[in-house]
Order: sequence, then structure tokens, then C-alpha cells
Amino acid sequence: MVRFGYTLMTEQAGPNDLVDFASGAEQAGFDFSVMSDHYFPWLAEQGHSPYAWSLLGAVTQRTEAIELMSYVTCPTMRYHPAVVAQKATTIQLLSKNRFTLGLGAGENLNEHVVGRGWPPVNVRHDMLTEAINIISSLFEGGYVNYRGEHFCVDSAKLWDLPERTVPIATAVSGPQSVGRFALASDAMIATDPDPQLAMLWDRRAGPRARKIAQFPVSWDTDADRAKERAHSQFRWFAGGWKVNAELPGPAGFTAATSYVRKADVAERIPCGPDVSTIIEAARPFAESGFSDIALVQIGGSTQRDFLRFAETELLPELRAAYGH
Repeated sequence: MVRFGYTLMTEQAGPNDLVDFASGAEQAGFDFSVMSDHYFPWLAEQGHSPYAWSLLGAVTQRTEAIELMSYVTCPTMRYHPAVVAQKATTIQLLSKNRFTLGLGAGENLNEHVVGRGWPPVNVRHDMLTEAINIISSLFEGGYVNYRGEHFCVDSAKLWDLPERTVPIATAVSGPQSVGRFALASDAMIATDPDPQLAMLWDRRAGPRARKIAQFPVSWDTDADRAKERAHSQFRWFAGGWKVNAELPGPAGFTAATSYVRKADVAERIPCGPDVSTIIEAARPFAESGFSDIALVQIGGSTQRDFLRFAETELLPELRAAYGH
């Protein structure tokens, strides 16, 4: 039984539109909504990057039931983990217990802005481990003091705690990160439909653990227009996560994707009006054991039409296919 979500992609729309899209996603019947937390868009063509946490606060007041999630926040460089814990509990209170804190090791694209350099991946995972320990300790209440290799906390305490502790979902990419983060997290986030990844997570966290994935679509009544938009705004997707985590800005992604063709993007992303291609794109995730799948509709100006399509056609077909 798979639940389906909608992505509030801050890289492709401004703040007022994103709040409207969140309300529309709830009305369309999506089970949950995830929000990216960026300082830069991937490509200049996307053209946006408002502050996710202000947006999440606004979304809590425009929605009533849809679950919300940061997807994902890096709690190690732009943000100190003690501040992330405070933000997360505030959103949990405002949303009346609808929020999940999605965390990850981050991308150079967003974290370089504070001028601390970009450490190698093993160091980033060490930093994320410390950050999760700090956040989890603060969620428990009381004063927290911490001195680690990367972070210090001096007598911090969260004064407004929700009745329901904020669940933590952590992004992983392979067996090493699963082993490191499964027991410290309430849910797994992954970008690839890897059944081994889901199996390893279940072994450590339990077979009923929540496992969350995401994939892009470029829905449009005109297939050529959908392919053109996907190529313009989402060709960075072809690089894979190891590359995407390292490049420092939109200009780097433009250069790295200069030889990516429209056909290359269309091979990886469902483009056009056909519901069945989106159903098939979801299949590897559903068959690999993911419990939640968030869709990204490419193109900020297309969201309202996509939400109408999702309500009347797409969500009923997805649920029929995957047993919701």
C-alpha cells in the first residue's frame, strides 16, 4: 500500500505560489507534501529559491490535514542542528502534528554560501550523525550540552515542545549510510528504487518502517512541450547524486549538462499527457518496498493544471495500481 505525495519545489516557484500549490495539493487528495530546502536553484532557468522554513509555517496555516515534510534539510552548515530542532518543533506545533523532519548530508550548491568549504562525503556523514544526535536530544526536552568533533551545544533547551515528537527521516544512498542512520531515524529517504536499500533498512529499523522516495514528471497536454520544459529545467537530474552533491552553483550545473540532450531527459522522466507512463515510473519504487512516493511536477507555471489532472486522473490510477 503506497501513499502519494506532492513536491513543493522551491527552486521553480515563488513563495506565494508555493503556498497556493500546497493548498491545491491537499484539495487534490495527495497524502503528503514535501518541500525542498535550497539556497540556489539547480539551474538558472528554474529561477527561484525562497526560504523553506518561512514557507512551511505559512503552509501550516493554509492546510488542515495533509502531512508536511522538509525534503531535505541539511543540519550541518547553513543551519546549526540546535536551530533546526527549534524550527522543526515550531512547525510541528503550527501544523498540529503533521510534520516530519527530513534530513540529509546536503549539497555544495546550497551549503557553500556560509564560506566553510565543502568537506568530503565521509566527513559530511560524521557531521550529520552528530547533528541527528543533537536534534534528537533536544526533542526529548531538558537542557542539552554537547561537545563533538564538529558541533558544540551550550545549555540549549526547546521551550515549546509538541505532544508528538517530530519524526526524523534521513536520506541515504547505500549500505554504509543505511547502517549509520537507520536506528537513529524514523523513516528512510532515497532517490533510487533500490530493493536492496529498502531491505537493509527494514532489517535494521523493522519491516514496517516508512521508506520515502521521489521522482519527477513533466505532465503536459503537449508531449513536445513537456520534453522541452523537462530539458530546460531538469537536465541536472541526469548527473546522479554523487555529481549533484559536489557542484557549487547553477553555472556549474549548466556547464556539466551542456551535452545532455532532450531525448536523454525524456528517457528518464515521464513527459506528456499519458497517465500510464507515470504509473510505470512509480512501479520500481512500489515493487522495491517504498511506502511513500512524492511526485515532482516540472515547471512552476504548470502546477495548477497538474493538480487538477492529479485529482481527476492520476491519483485514482496510482492508487488502483498500487493498492492504496
